[in-house]
Amino acid sequence: MFQQSAWDDTIVALATPPGVGAIGVIRISGKEAMHIASRLIPKKNFCDQKSHTLHFGVIMKDDKELDEVVVSIFKSPKSYTGEDVVEISCHGSHYILQEVISLCVKEGARLARPGEFTQRAFLNGKMDLAQAEAVADLISAETQAAQHAAINQLRGGFSLTLSALREQLIHFAALIELELDFSDEDVEFADRKELKRLIHDISIQVKLLSESFKLGNVVKQGVKVTIIGRPNVGKSTLLNALINEERAIVSEIPGTTRDTIEEALNINGILFRLMDTAGIRSHTSDLIEQLGIVRSRENAAKADIILFLSDLNDMRHAPDFEWENEVATNWDKEGEFAWMEPFSEKVLLVCTKFKLWEKNMEAKGGIISPDYSMNFVDAKTGFGIEQLKEKMFKRVVGSTKGLEGNLVTNVRHFEALKHLQEGLLKVEEGLQKKISGDLLSPEIRMSLYHLGSITGKVEIDRDILGAIFSKFCIGK
Repeated sequence: MFQQSAWDDTIVALATPPGVGAIGVIRISGKEAMHIASRLIPKKNFCDQKSHTLHFGVIMKDDKELDEVVVSIFKSPKSYTGEDVVEISCHGSHYILQEVISLCVKEGARLARPGEFTQRAFLNGKMDLAQAEAVADLISAETQAAQHAAINQLRGGFSLTLSALREQLIHFAALIELELDFSDEDVEFADRKELKRLIHDISIQVKLLSESFKLGNVVKQGVKVTIIGRPNVGKSTLLNALINEERAIVSEIPGTTRDTIEEALNINGILFRLMDTAGIRSHTSDLIEQLGIVRSRENAAKADIILFLSDLNDMRHAPDFEWENEVATNWDKEGEFAWMEPFSEKVLLVCTKFKLWEKNMEAKGGIISPDYSMNFVDAKTGFGIEQLKEKMFKRVVGSTKGLEGNLVTNVRHFEALKHLQEGLLKVEEGLQKKISGDLLSPEIRMSLYHLGSITGKVEIDRDILGAIFSKFCIGK
């Protein structure tokens, strides 16, 4: 369980990733930070130095030089945590870093818990709770879109929207509360028509924020894409073409891919997690291949997008070009893919080996007219690959404009917004029924609570804070 400290002690931790590197940074925060740093480097007195300055020094241990370092000092309140902060840039030796941290502890610092520096920044008013959570998102961002969403939240874009809504609601809540003090006089300070309009406007904005969570979750977590099809239909070749790397083994032997191969693909700042699966066929005596087929089905069920591959040259299983919305209404007459019908809305039909089919059609005197809406591709030559990527992106995002503005990427925020929507609905219903202020007041207060809980503008349970900040790395 995360324990609440007195918040007046001094903490220390490694702020850079563990492991060998050129530089390692040790962060100290608290009222003793400057004194501890001064005792580590006897010839320096950092208490007398200006904030936001750099200093060269030599850390001593048992009257011997341990390391030459650069010390950055940030004095309260103009620091990340709002406290005195010292950052010591050492050489990246694991031994040196551990020795310096041990010296800090010996001089009175305490080892920081995960996320404790950012938690102190929140408690000291340097950022609100939504901004603090954005720090963790920014650290873990793997794509440009994830970085953009996190930095927008860290800069307060999301918080400003919520704060504006909250201030308006507080104004009417205060007027309604005032009415309760004059209940015997039967007066109304809050204009019910104006309150109804405000609640309606807030509800619309909250609804838009809630709906953005679907895209926000995609930006933060990525898109699961499963490649499904029969053996030798070109699944592994397509995976290699999409990531432009020979990652999966390709051969003409059916059943070459036995297990799931996962790779990441960045399309316009969105991370697509591609899973190449074992070819699915009804009759195989190979136990390992059977297990691979079972896993293929499991991955299809979990996927956000299913790329269903069909070989244009296999007339036994030729694609039905009359399918609507690129989704099969009858997956397979033999029943091999009947189990996929519940996942039809997630499917993109991909017709493979186009160049071979084109050559065969030309030899027969046929007319070739590539239909990109059917996702004709030839992974060996790269034909249709970029168009397929664009189709995958549009399926989950629509356009790059969808990535602009505030996106809800945090499950906790989404849950709070859902509760807020429910509370606002009750207030709207109450206003329509013209119920009295004493019955409206509790619902408005509860709506304000859910709104404020996102940014921490209400008293947040310490266990909840512990759960939030424990997900951070130690030095943050």
